[in-house]
Amino acid sequence: MNSSSFPYQFIAIEGNIGAGKTTLCQMIARDFGGRLVLERFADNPFLPYFYENPERYAFPVELFFMTERHRQLQEELSQQSLFESFVVSDYFFLKTLLFAKNNLRNEEYRLFQRLFHILNATFPKPDLLVYLHRPVPTLLHNIQKRGREFEKDISSAYLHQIQQTYFDFFKTTEEMPVLILEIDQIDFQTSTDDYQRIIAHFCQPHPNGIQHIIV
Repeated sequence: MNSSSFPYQFIAIEGNIGAGKTTLCQMIARDFGGRLVLERFADNPFLPYFYENPERYAFPVELFFMTERHRQLQEELSQQSLFESFVVSDYFFLKTLLFAKNNLRNEEYRLFQRLFHILNATFPKPDLLVYLHRPVPTLLHNIQKRGREFEKDISSAYLHQIQQTYFDFFKTTEEMPVLILEIDQIDFQTSTDDYQRIIAHFCQPHPNGIQHIIV
C-alpha cells in the first residue's frame, strides 16, 4: 500500500490529550511518504502556568496557540513538495476555537472568536478529519506514562470537557468527512494488524458528516 491509496490530500488527525494522534501521524508520514505537520505545543511559554492557574493564563495561552498554529499551517501547506502527495497533521486550525470556547470567559471568548475568524478566512479545511477516541481513564494513564511535568495536574473533568467540546462541534459540521475512531481496544503502535485496520479507513472515500467506527 502506498500514499496513492489515500483519496485525500490534507488529513488532520485529532483527539483528546493523550489519545495518540501525534504518534499515528508520525507512523503514517513515515510509511506513506506524506508531509508531517506536528503542533509545537512545547513552545508555548504560557502552558505550564495555564495548568497551574487556568483562569489567569487561559487567554494568553490560547492566543499564542492560535498565532503559532496559523503561522505553521500557512508555512507548511504552502511548501508541499512534489515528493509528498499528501499532508498529515496532528491538529486542525479550528481546534483553536474549540479549546478557547472551553477555556475562556465569555467576554474573552467573544474577542478571541473575532480574531480567529479573521485568520481562518482563507485557510483550507482538511479533506478528512479523524478523531481518535479513548475513554478518559485511558487518557489519564497515557498522560501519566509519558511524564510531561506540565501535564501532571490535568484532571479527568478537564478531559471530559474537551471531549464534549469536540463532540458538540462534530454534530454541527457537514463540510468535511469526520471519522470518530474508537481505538481503546487496539494498540496500533505495537500491532501491525491494528495499525492496518486504522489505515484501511484512510484509503476509503467518505461522505461529509460524522461516521462513528469501532476499529
